[in-house]
Amino acid sequence: MSKTTRATLALARLGVKFALHTYDYDSSADRIGLQAAEALGVEPRRMLKTLMAEVDGKPVCVVVPSDREVSMKKLAAAFAGKAANMMRPAAAERPARVADRTRSQRRRQGARCDRAAADGVSTAANP
Repeated sequence: MSKTTRATLALARLGVKFALHTYDYDSSADRIGLQAAEALGVEPRRMLKTLMAEVDGKPVCVVVPSDREVSMKKLAAAFAGKAANMMRPAAAERPARVADRTRSQRRRQGARCDRAAADGVSTAANP
């Protein structure tokens, strides 16, 4: 399995210091973020998960601690929208291909980070 992801490439390009922590990924876990936190011995509130959703049909990215859930109603309100839903996995991969999109399309994708996510000093991402 490659240890290079779009996220690690972006961090390196920006000069952000980071360390990779590998673990046995269990795709069948009920809550993958909690499984990752347990496997790495990290408090679940410090293990962040990124979720791709849509608000009024537009893609958004949400970062929250792995022990938290996202209310679709609150998510819609955070983006001044009416309705929110989780993206299907295949659709969630498409917005990540930034090079394939125009500058105006890139500006339309929003992101929000849960305040609790900012409390942790270190974070981990699943490779």
